[in-house]
Amino acid sequence: MGIALWIIVGIVVSLVLIMGIGTLMFRREIKNLNPEYIIHFIKEKLEGGNVSLSIKYNDQNWIDVNINQLLPLASTVKIILAIEYAQQVAEGKIDPNQKVKLKELDKFYIPKTDGGAHEAWITQLKKDKEIDSVPLCEVANGMIAYSSNANTEYLIDVLGLQNINHVSESLGLLNHDPMYPIVSALYIPTQLMNEKNLSKQEVLEVMKKMDISEYRNRAIDIHNRWLNQPPSDQEKQQLRKILDMDFQKIWSNRLPRSTTRDYVSIMNKLNSKIHFNEKVHKYLDPVMEQPMKIQNNREWLVHAGQKGGSTAFVLTIAMYATDREQNKTEIAFFSNNLTRLEQTKLSRNINGFQLKFLKDAEFRTQIKKELSNLVIQDD
Repeated sequence: MGIALWIIVGIVVSLVLIMGIGTLMFRREIKNLNPEYIIHFIKEKLEGGNVSLSIKYNDQNWIDVNINQLLPLASTVKIILAIEYAQQVAEGKIDPNQKVKLKELDKFYIPKTDGGAHEAWITQLKKDKEIDSVPLCEVANGMIAYSSNANTEYLIDVLGLQNINHVSESLGLLNHDPMYPIVSALYIPTQLMNEKNLSKQEVLEVMKKMDISEYRNRAIDIHNRWLNQPPSDQEKQQLRKILDMDFQKIWSNRLPRSTTRDYVSIMNKLNSKIHFNEKVHKYLDPVMEQPMKIQNNREWLVHAGQKGGSTAFVLTIAMYATDREQNKTEIAFFSNNLTRLEQTKLSRNINGFQLKFLKDAEFRTQIKKELSNLVIQDD
């Protein structure tokens, strides 16, 4: 008995040591910033079709890697909503100063499903003051600056899904999935469990086989019901308990998809300042060009905008910039099926990669040399 006990203790101690060493290695792996990690990651993941990069520099196709690969956009898709918002304001269809009750946004807020984005936005709003409503323009700002999913869902109702989905056509995009209410889609597993009396495992199997059209329609139906009958706190709590990584993976994989070719073309249009008229830019730029609210950026950039997105498995970003020497850059980077380590390292290094590309001519040349000859590209 004593020997058995010592064996068990030895196993436990060994496991603790292994976990401790693993944690230290993980922390060490992500500690140092390394913009070149993006290059290494692309080379490593190229053949699996889970990474895509498109860069334009001064209207030249600088890098094109897997540019026609459809990948989940995550919150980068919110660029489309920002464009439709600005167009509708410019046309006088909606009022940017219309007051929106915060409780209206709460209908679509599911705690702990957005990385704290919505709460961070609310905290910033209520700093040194107590408010219960904000203008519509601030809802749009919170969607881009803080990536609030609740604000996105609210704007879907204000702008209209049909109008939002017309944007990709009007921009001449080649491949873009329809937008649908992505927060409401989180409730589909609970809906199936309740209406068909299924177990969690049975729901998982049903969802794996579910056609994307049915999936989108269910999300739209849930969204429309929530407008008048929002989920209770108890229902939201039940939803969070169900959403394990298996369900999150299904949700992540079924988010609207597009290509870096299409999103670089959007960035190029925003960067040119001529595709959309001046009135549209009057309302679009304050929402999209969050980097220009930082004084240091205004010292070397004429304008710049970006939107990124992530899930536990996805990291995407699309950006544009024009510096004071009139150099124009547009970048779109999409990745999917990430491990936790890959997700963390990409998150830490993607901004540094963009910044170094904008500022370092040698780095631009290095990227072109290392990535331009990769042949896994479709036409």
